[in-house]
Amino acid sequence: MQHICLAESIRVVNSFYDAGDKIIFMIVTALFSSIVIATGSFAWGYFQAGFGGIWRWLIAFGVFWLFAMWMRWRWVSAAAVLLAVPFALFGLWLNFIAGWMFSGTIFALFAWDLTEFQRRMKFTPVREDIKGMERRHLARISFLALAGLLISSLLMFLRRQLTFDWGMLNLTVAVLGLLQIIAWVRR
Repeated sequence: MQHICLAESIRVVNSFYDAGDKIIFMIVTALFSSIVIATGSFAWGYFQAGFGGIWRWLIAFGVFWLFAMWMRWRWVSAAAVLLAVPFALFGLWLNFIAGWMFSGTIFALFAWDLTEFQRRMKFTPVREDIKGMERRHLARISFLALAGLLISSLLMFLRRQLTFDWGMLNLTVAVLGLLQIIAWVRR
């Protein structure tokens, strides 16, 4: 009985998503991932530097940011970017590992851009190629985030700060990027 209910639930969920909803799902997935990576990068950078109290508040803010995304409180993304820059500057000033500060800022900007892009798309006329605009925007912003991570990795390499943790972050971002490409090709 439970297997039938589960199969029926999966069928209903799969039938809900058409081609346009897959793009929306990809944007929401990218937004969720960027919020988790941004707050996680800042929290990990501050944790490694020994700032025990601050990293807990950063994780709490990340949870609040995810909740705000679910509630469609768009202003939280703008506030997060305004907080990300001083957190990164403070971390760089105190000589924290630069990659975590850059990664946090890059992905906070990525999340803010996707939030603003979703807001702007609501006012796009129906006659426009909305799906194409969303795919192109995701591709451009993903390329910029990748370039930022490469620059951060280069900076960490020059400062001899490459760690296993940084490699895992880059691997995670690469896997998410490949999954995004596979989703585009399957369309």
